[in-house]
Amino acid sequence: MEQELTPREIVGELDKYIIGQDKAKKMVAIAMRNRWRRQQVSGPIKDEIMPNNIIMIGPTGVGKTEISRRLANLSNAPFVKVEASKYTEVGYVGRDVESMVRDLADLSVNMVKKERQIEVQEKAMLLAEEKLLDILLPSSAKRAKPGEKIPEELLKKSQATREKMRQRLQEGKLDQRVIELDVPNERFPVVEVFSPMGIEEIGLNIQDMFSGMMPQKTRKRRVTVEDAHKILTQEESAKLIDFDEVVADAVDRVENAGLIFIDEIDKIAGESAKSGPDVSREGVQRDILPIVEGSNVMTKYGMVRTDHVLFIAAGAFHISKPSDLIPELQGRFPIRVELDTLTEKDFERILTEPENALIKQYKELLAADGVDVTFEKSGISEIATISAEVNRRTENIGARRLHTVMTTLLEDMMYKAPHAKRKKVKITKKLVAGTLKSIVDDEDLSRYIL
Repeated sequence: MEQELTPREIVGELDKYIIGQDKAKKMVAIAMRNRWRRQQVSGPIKDEIMPNNIIMIGPTGVGKTEISRRLANLSNAPFVKVEASKYTEVGYVGRDVESMVRDLADLSVNMVKKERQIEVQEKAMLLAEEKLLDILLPSSAKRAKPGEKIPEELLKKSQATREKMRQRLQEGKLDQRVIELDVPNERFPVVEVFSPMGIEEIGLNIQDMFSGMMPQKTRKRRVTVEDAHKILTQEESAKLIDFDEVVADAVDRVENAGLIFIDEIDKIAGESAKSGPDVSREGVQRDILPIVEGSNVMTKYGMVRTDHVLFIAAGAFHISKPSDLIPELQGRFPIRVELDTLTEKDFERILTEPENALIKQYKELLAADGVDVTFEKSGISEIATISAEVNRRTENIGARRLHTVMTTLLEDMMYKAPHAKRKKVKITKKLVAGTLKSIVDDEDLSRYIL
């Protein structure tokens, strides 16, 4: 569930990864804090407090998705990103809108399961160690015939040998020894099937379906002791976890903390198609409406209510506008925030300030080959200037342009780095301009390369 972060603290955390967009950060921070506030409310009114869904309006590459993703990470909430244009109206072949809730439920179960596995990890490792010792050195008691009495002295000797073996195991001295291990048969692959609701992905596992009627089949596999310890730890942790509790917690987390980011909502706005069935515009809007309003969606874990799931929609709205959405859907997204177009100054900050800044990433990548790269301030400014210029002249793809410019700039260096004699490189304004000038000047070439 959400941590008890104040809106100001949420914005502070978002500032570590996203440059600018203060208005959007403030809006989402309030929305997240309101969810925590709702949890503190008691009485029937708690169910009446609905989330304030948000529409973010802005061109591609300005931080819409990143804000939502970082927000979900902050609150440890289940989060899915979907594209509105990928859905079709019920009755047509394609993904139906309810699958976004089913995906969220799957993700939530996996999240909770991993958390529970971490909680029991230590105990599972100890149990796995005991199983491994049984394989490496079966105890005298287990080797004895039924009814046979083992002398106490022999038992003590066997125990002492086992403890020595345990010590060697813990020190990693047996890691590369190969042993035979019984492992469950591989699961059946995930396949796509046609259902009344569209194309759905389901995992067919015949063994699970008939687990009550027949024992699970296993097969012998030769593995190292190190790998065997990992396999046995996973098996033991699965036994220690109550899956029913995992599902109950996961469903509760979806219903009270779930976050669905619907991208490209502008692609389903506007008038219906003039001819033929309209399977991906107004029809999809009408299918999305009940989920955003609040309804029960059937998942493999049971019914999931969407009344308190937070929906954040986003779109560039170049051709259409938010008022082109059907009125009922507009009403379910009461908060609208416009994101700013990024400037050259923003690009400079994006390159250097965030914790995952591109320059930091490339420095680390090249350091793996022993190359020490430093970027002069003038060089960073030139990269930002070229990125902004290409965005103006071709298609404005926001901060994503920095990726293409940086890749083109460092392409030769990345290729030669393992064999380079010079292990220190300085990226200057002159180097940036010299490397990229011919591409930037040739407009046709820059359209394809940058």
